[in-house]
Amino acid sequence: MRQTIAGIAIPDSSLARAATQLVRDTEPDLLFHHSRRVFLFGALTGQRRGLRFDAELLYVGALFHDMGLVPAHSSADERFEVDGANAARDFLQANGVGETDIEQVWDAIALHTTPGIPRHKKPVVALVTAGVEMDVLGLAYDDFSAEERDAVVIAHPREANFKESIIAAFAEGTRHKPETTFGNVKADVLALKDPGYRRLNFCSLILGSAWNDGRAVHRCPDCSPTPAAAA
Repeated sequence: MRQTIAGIAIPDSSLARAATQLVRDTEPDLLFHHSRRVFLFGALTGQRRGLRFDAELLYVGALFHDMGLVPAHSSADERFEVDGANAARDFLQANGVGETDIEQVWDAIALHTTPGIPRHKKPVVALVTAGVEMDVLGLAYDDFSAEERDAVVIAHPREANFKESIIAAFAEGTRHKPETTFGNVKADVLALKDPGYRRLNFCSLILGSAWNDGRAVHRCPDCSPTPAAAA
């Protein structure tokens, strides 16, 4: 029997069932329930905005969006978002999904920690990020009714310490490759959770580059020490 939560039907195709089983078998409860809530809040957002979207693709994007945090799908040097996107791509290709649809899911996962861009992309991409932002950050919290929020959380409970637990999961999934957090929100996670983490600074990278522009480097106040360019 097809399940409906907060008025949203959970996709029940063979593809969706296979995705559910794979993610359920791979991710801890924390990430699985978070990912299902991301789908539901994303779908509710799409419904409220009157967007036309492929619920099955949104479902796969939501389910796989944190797969890159899991050791089985974590690379040594790619952003965790790319790892999750690649895992989703492999799954979809193995199930005969076309490249255009795969690209939407890949973008949805790869961009979900890059604020300001997904909302300008196709609905599947925008709505995965909207679901993540609601469940993790509480953005647009009051745009959902109390009945909608309650229904989602009853079906897929938030742990009592979800906020701390999800930050810890982000840190655990990225601390072995800190350079991949440059330019995305996970830098803040490692700054909080890893005492040895040192942020890369964009201005420092520019000012300390190999280019010799014929003048000494002027450091910005917030930049870490940078070698001065040769005069």
